[in-house]
Amino acid sequence: MVNGGGIELSHISKSFPGVLALDDVSLTLNRGETHTIMGENGAGKSTLMKILSGIYHADKGEIKIDGRRVHISNPLDAKKLGISIIHQELTPIPDMTVAENIFLRREPINKMRFIDWRRLHKMTADLFEKTGIEDISPKSYMRDLSVAKTQLVEIAKAASFEARYIIMDEPTSAISEREVENLFTLIRSFCEKDIGVVYISHKMDEIFQISHKISVMRDGRLIDTRPLEKFDRKTLISMMVNREFSANMYPVKSCEIGGEVLRVSNLSSKKNKFKNISFSARKGEILGIAGLMGSGRTELVESIFGLRKPDGGEIFVNGRKVTITHPSDAIRNKIALVPEDRKSVGLNLIASVRENLTLPTLDKYLRMIFVSEDRQDREAQKQVDVLSIKTPSLAQEVKNLSGGNQQKIVIGKWLLADADVIMLDEPTRGIDVGAKNEIYSLMCELAEAGKAIIMISSELPEILSMSDRVMVMREGSVRATLNRDELTQEKIMHYAALGSEE
Repeated sequence: MVNGGGIELSHISKSFPGVLALDDVSLTLNRGETHTIMGENGAGKSTLMKILSGIYHADKGEIKIDGRRVHISNPLDAKKLGISIIHQELTPIPDMTVAENIFLRREPINKMRFIDWRRLHKMTADLFEKTGIEDISPKSYMRDLSVAKTQLVEIAKAASFEARYIIMDEPTSAISEREVENLFTLIRSFCEKDIGVVYISHKMDEIFQISHKISVMRDGRLIDTRPLEKFDRKTLISMMVNREFSANMYPVKSCEIGGEVLRVSNLSSKKNKFKNISFSARKGEILGIAGLMGSGRTELVESIFGLRKPDGGEIFVNGRKVTITHPSDAIRNKIALVPEDRKSVGLNLIASVRENLTLPTLDKYLRMIFVSEDRQDREAQKQVDVLSIKTPSLAQEVKNLSGGNQQKIVIGKWLLADADVIMLDEPTRGIDVGAKNEIYSLMCELAEAGKAIIMISSELPEILSMSDRVMVMREGSVRATLNRDELTQEKIMHYAALGSEE
């Protein structure tokens, strides 16, 4: 590790309407090392990094790079200073290709002053080879990529700049274990080249593999910075949440599994690359769906919810065949979906907490043709209290809340809708350890209330600990359905990677 300079953030403060996001934070980030920033959702991690990358402006404080005070007024200033960022919430340009997104405003030009497309695609392919990214064409449009592949493109884009500091905000939240290893190799190579990496993650296994230093934030303040060897997991968690935390974060569900609520028979979609999917989900059950990226898990639940159109197959709810061509059909049949991409699909970011929580059940609050705001407020406030959503008021725009609190709002609106089948696609993606425990407890409470829970997760400990049964998918088909007493990490990975246990 080489230390050839650093960034000094001194006494940084930042407020949003009703929220003190950062309170007098001072932090030093060195080149040649990976500096991990930990904290619960809403701790201020992403806000601090958005100030460093020019997206937000600090209300107070100063930034120095290599001892020289700098003013970062926009992302272009940050890039000129050698700072590149991979955002937790991905913002690609959907109607441009992968290559165009990566090299936007840096496209190679030919003698005729036009874009040299052949060279652009070659540059992108070379970059993917260097970063260990496979199965993404430089010519693909961003709108056609999954969240996981979009995240890989963002990682490659950050690596393409001649950056001296690379900020990674939850970079592994949607990628496979093999891709995580490739990313770690890339990070280590950055450090060897005297590049500083700022790493934000909630995944304990990752930070103990990759960090040189760890800083802990809580409620907008920096709590402490220590070398990795000065932390253990218990100390780190306690420092993040300011309380003792059980080593076993997975609650025990105590209810019997009842009758069938949902049955899917031979559901297929050539366009979405899944075929002849059949399974059932029962009252009081948590059915896990495991599989590698591209296995068809998200496409399956989105088809059940009416976001995609299958070519064939049948869906039954409580023994009755239903036709679902639109999400409104699913809602009417008491099927809910907490999507993988909450910002694009699950929320109206410029609407209030109240409006987001009550939107699927708006007809309940009608008096004649008017909405009863008093009743709407009462029901929304109940969910804020039950889910411990941190918001200054029900009128707060959802875009101003942390990712974890946004996720709770997506879940809360379906609690108000009293859905019988609740499908959760990566429900704890980008969520801190405390909020994860709250969501796991909520899933158990819903199951104990007789709901059928379907959970897609890429985290094997989550799948193993929370599921009563696990359906393993590979290449668009079901390769195994395992009961709880059959569940092992090895079995799941064999079926997911090879299609069989052999």
